[in-house]
Amino acid sequence: MKNIGFVNFFMLCILIMSACSPNYYIPNTQNVPAIGAKGETRINIAGNGNQLELQGAVGVSNQLAIQLNGGYVFPNNEDNGNGGSGKLLEAGIGYYNNLNERLVFDIYALGGIGRMENHFPGTVANNPGTTGKISASLTRWGLQPGLTFHTRYFSVSGSARVVGLYFSNIDGSLVFDNEDQAAYLKDHRSAFLLEPALTLRGGLEKIKLQLQVMKSLNLSDSQFRQDDSLLSLGLHFRL
Repeated sequence: MKNIGFVNFFMLCILIMSACSPNYYIPNTQNVPAIGAKGETRINIAGNGNQLELQGAVGVSNQLAIQLNGGYVFPNNEDNGNGGSGKLLEAGIGYYNNLNERLVFDIYALGGIGRMENHFPGTVANNPGTTGKISASLTRWGLQPGLTFHTRYFSVSGSARVVGLYFSNIDGSLVFDNEDQAAYLKDHRSAFLLEPALTLRGGLEKIKLQLQVMKSLNLSDSQFRQDDSLLSLGLHFRL
């Protein structure tokens, strides 16, 4: 019960932090499928109180796999109407190798496109002529190596996503903390991110509970308006 309470408290903190100010990037759960054979298929349903994700991967040859991921950040409004939302679609192709019967190494090249928006109507009264809204498209590309130790009923994976992030089609007029957020985002339209993650799975042979903890390090600007961590829970299916 204490562990459940800690998880709920952690998720509440994420929601509170993301709602207090504009947020231009929320990392998605890393898809670490640990494919080990041609034709093997993995499906994840993951998320938290802030977002929901559906992920899939399949081995297309003895050492080649592909993955496809979709995520949605729920509209999250405070009592005054301030909030935001987002979505991401991502695909990847990768190499995998069974180092032994318990260890799998994989590395994926990833590319994704998405959209984010923030709306802060509470700022309009103090900034006449503004809409209190900002939106932008985003693209993300990079590499994700991972190493998985697995047994029939349990697995643990360490992975690190290294990606470039780019914002385009920036639109809107939002002033927050006396700063033009459209100008801010245009000045910070590109970033380089390092995102290490730990993924734990346990359960039955074909279906397991999944827990992932991740850190998102913005190497271009550590003060960029984004979430810098992620805790997600879900189900993992091996078909």
